[in-house]
Amino acid sequence: MASTFFERRSNDSEMTFVDHLEALRWHIMRSVIAIMVAAVVIFLNIDWVFDNVVMGPVRNNFVSYRALCNLSHALHIGDALCMPPIPPGYKLLGTTVSGPFMSAIQIGIVGGLIAAFPFIFWEFWKFVKPALSPKELQYSRYAIFFVSLFFFIGASFGYFVLGPFTFNFLANFNLGKAGMFEYKPSLNDYIDNLVNIILGCGIAFELPILSYVLTKIGIVTPRFLTTYRKYAYVAILMVAAIITPSPDWTSQMIVFLPLVLLYELSVIVSKRVYKKDQEEQNNWQ
Repeated sequence: MASTFFERRSNDSEMTFVDHLEALRWHIMRSVIAIMVAAVVIFLNIDWVFDNVVMGPVRNNFVSYRALCNLSHALHIGDALCMPPIPPGYKLLGTTVSGPFMSAIQIGIVGGLIAAFPFIFWEFWKFVKPALSPKELQYSRYAIFFVSLFFFIGASFGYFVLGPFTFNFLANFNLGKAGMFEYKPSLNDYIDNLVNIILGCGIAFELPILSYVLTKIGIVTPRFLTTYRKYAYVAILMVAAIITPSPDWTSQMIVFLPLVLLYELSVIVSKRVYKKDQEEQNNWQ
């Protein structure tokens, strides 16, 4: 499989396997440079990023809290979507000497990865493109746009919807009523959970793109997706449980329902791709 890919990738028959690896290395290096440039910009503005972006989901004036509460009132369902305020004095605890600095580095790298995602995929696309046939290039004309679009939609969903629900639930969850437990979340734990939510949702929202690719190469069919729909729902529920660090069913349903809709969208995409391929095959016969 690998040799076939590299043979198709270049019209130059003298290009060796090592030459292909060298080309791949430069694509990776340019991607890393893009991430580092964005990471440096974020690091130079780390105080603003930390106060307004990283800590946004645990601030009572965060845009999502107001929007959801206003939506609840507009739908005339009372305060059903209004979340309780974050307890006053909510602060993150640092437990290591290098904790704040290493967290700043992590914020910069993750932020750089998200900001440079279209460029990273573009570099990957440039490496794969020579191996594609003209027909495959035609079908994948808008690949960079749609892959980036679904990733940013998923990441935004995680940050603006799932994150606030998750952290609000955890911040207001009390263990015992005797006041013997004091809740002091660590800085590393908070950032790790936020990163998992954002990147997890960003990757999970690529499901329709994955369905398109797998259908085009013949691994998946619409019949397969519809036959195993109930098993897919169970798998999606498990993914929702992994993405959401909070155990409450509300946060898990917030992830589960959009992923179910994405799965159904994937079925529709698969059906259209499969039907079009069948029509083209019939025309050739």
